[in-house]
Amino acid sequence: MPPRQFPAKRINGDAQPRRRRLVAALLSVPGLLPALAHAQLGGDAAYPQPLDSPDSLRIAPQLEEHPLKSGQQPSSFLLGDKATGTSDEDMAAKGSAEVRRTTTVIKGDALHYDQDTDMADAFGNVRLINNGVSFAGPEAHLKVEANEGFMMNPKYHFVLTGGSGSAERVDLIDSERARFDHGTYTACQCENDPAWYIKGSSFDFDTGSEEGIAHNGVLFFQGVPVFASPWLSFPLTGDRRSGLLPPTVSYSSKTGFETTIPYYFNIAPNRDLTVTPRIMTNRGVLGEATYRYLSPTYSGSFTGDYLPNDSQTHTNRYAIFWQHQQNFGGGFAGYVNYNKVLDDQYPEDLGNASNQFLNGTQLLYQQEAGLTYSNGPWSVLAREQRWQTLQPSTPPYAREPQLNVQYNKYNVGGFDYGFEADATRFTITTEGATDGNRAYFNPYVSYGVNAPGYFVTPKVQWHFASYDLSHIATSQVAGSSPPVTGQPKNFTESIPTLSFDSGLVFDRSVRLFGQDYIQTLEPRLYYVYTPYRNQDFAPIFDTAESDFGLAEIYTPNTFVGNDRIADANRITAGLTTRFINPATGDERARFVIAQQYYFQSQRVTITPGTSDSLQDQAKHSDLIAGAAIKLGAGFASETAFQYNVDNDQLVRTSIGFAWSPADRKVINIGYRYTRSNQTTLVNEPINQILVSGEWPLTNRLYAVARVNYDMASHRLVDGLVGFQYDADCWALGFGAQRYANGVNTSGQPSSGTRVLAQLTFKGLSNVDNGLVSAFRASVQGYQPPPPSAPPLDRLSNYE
Repeated sequence: MPPRQFPAKRINGDAQPRRRRLVAALLSVPGLLPALAHAQLGGDAAYPQPLDSPDSLRIAPQLEEHPLKSGQQPSSFLLGDKATGTSDEDMAAKGSAEVRRTTTVIKGDALHYDQDTDMADAFGNVRLINNGVSFAGPEAHLKVEANEGFMMNPKYHFVLTGGSGSAERVDLIDSERARFDHGTYTACQCENDPAWYIKGSSFDFDTGSEEGIAHNGVLFFQGVPVFASPWLSFPLTGDRRSGLLPPTVSYSSKTGFETTIPYYFNIAPNRDLTVTPRIMTNRGVLGEATYRYLSPTYSGSFTGDYLPNDSQTHTNRYAIFWQHQQNFGGGFAGYVNYNKVLDDQYPEDLGNASNQFLNGTQLLYQQEAGLTYSNGPWSVLAREQRWQTLQPSTPPYAREPQLNVQYNKYNVGGFDYGFEADATRFTITTEGATDGNRAYFNPYVSYGVNAPGYFVTPKVQWHFASYDLSHIATSQVAGSSPPVTGQPKNFTESIPTLSFDSGLVFDRSVRLFGQDYIQTLEPRLYYVYTPYRNQDFAPIFDTAESDFGLAEIYTPNTFVGNDRIADANRITAGLTTRFINPATGDERARFVIAQQYYFQSQRVTITPGTSDSLQDQAKHSDLIAGAAIKLGAGFASETAFQYNVDNDQLVRTSIGFAWSPADRKVINIGYRYTRSNQTTLVNEPINQILVSGEWPLTNRLYAVARVNYDMASHRLVDGLVGFQYDADCWALGFGAQRYANGVNTSGQPSSGTRVLAQLTFKGLSNVDNGLVSAFRASVQGYQPPPPSAPPLDRLSNYE
């Protein structure tokens, strides 16, 4: 606020006014004057403005701090309605008395300052402001330069964080440290009756390290004690600090009622450790520790879980999760991703406290380490990859080891060319399955012609593969290819592929619903030819049939992987039209339709000796159609269809609508249908409707929900209902979920139930225990409640 103005004469002719006098006693060598220039202001506003005459005081345009030069001492000022004193000894002031030195201000009804001892004594309605912390009480005694003293019955307030409280006495140790006796602390902004506060026999505050410590502290919420500790550490800002994190209370059909009490160790700015005891009524006490580290060249995390003597299994159980990434420089890097659990039931029984709301049960755990190199067109990967497979999942092949090299050059005289080379040793834990070595080399070259209205891209690629099998299965083994009569251990493959991609682009201006758009019309033809080569001898190490949709219809191979290259003599015809906002370039709508036409039927299949009879007869593929629309008021829609024209059957469809008129207001509606085939669950059709959303019920209460219902089997696949209440200085969240959990021993779908609650004290801790992550994963477009206002500068509300 600007300095008070002091009248030089009477305001009116009635009575003599109480004249406020300024006594400025220069008690030490003058410090630096405020600078007269302000880079962020311009014109007259950048310079101090005079009050009356050119020789009077001037108002600075803004507060500024300037460090003292070596050898200089700050100036001290004494102000008051009435002042007395002896030069160079002591001064006394009454009535709106103040002592100021740099950022330290002492106010009171009466004030005495002794220059020899640098002691200021203030009495009556005392206010002490120092380094962004204000104190108010009946009296205070302070050594101004050392910021050392005490105040009785103070009320205090941290400007930076909004934290406040009261005590019987405060002892100021220096400009950063203070000790409070028999006091309270809260980060609530209300002065009276805060929603939560900590009460302790004493408090130690350090604004330098931004940490507070309560001795014999008790945490009260709405007047009810909820937690007590003989030593309680908490942050004074939003930065990371060691201390207890908010406990979590939940319920699971597997663990029963569960409580977690995490403790956070802020070891260093780039390292921390969280230790979390999980107390489960059905299992016992599980200890979890997560260590995270970060440096300019490497980062990672390590988590270990250990449950001694599980109450249900009467065994010791554990899990290990380690992720590490490292940059060695010069384009070289490395990584480790190691995950292991003790037994097959571990993820279903115990899971992870931080992933309470993940659907299903993880059955594959990756155990991988690798080295990479990337430099210009070169990309190299060398890795060792294994899997821990839990029942009833089928074990995949491991790569022990794999070396993959890729080289890609673009637009060299209009040509794109490159290759991928790979050598891998495949092993599998299934007894009697086929395993061995595979090497392949896939070169390609293409030439693209791109013009404003069209493009043409011919491409030639080749697949060379060599197999050296160590063991050949003599009978059908789960996870391995079926045996083939006369299967050799060593053989090679050579398969060329020619493709020709072309398209046209037309556009015009249109006006729809009162809006101007640019409409495009983009026909596309994609031809691919691959001759038939018998690949029945090649085992299936890493290959599967690719999905059939708009993303895959313009690809040359109907398989994903390198153990099968589909023979092809087909052309894909497609048509796309888009509506584009000419002012912003934003695509408001897109409509696509495409279909493949076969000149000959595909003979290569995953399983030797089988063929697709429908494809043998059909001359074209299913019709693929899709649409994506974005309208005003936050409405968007995406739709895709796969339709069999010959049989007049809808094979698959996906319809989705989203409406989000404002922040934290979103409703999603989706429908998914897949006709019954061997890839659907228990060979039944998928006929599901999904509804999810977030919506404010009041200005503080938000509802979150998700329902995924299967109309074919008349069952709830998964569902979630929850809410979040956002108060000024605390927040409460609750969620209950019914989740899919794979299939049971009889092959029928199984499910589980979880309940989770989260209470957050703003200003004390703000850690998600999994509830917010679950809401974000379940509801597309979900947004948490608005954050608290950013912290103020320590000179805000400067007195």
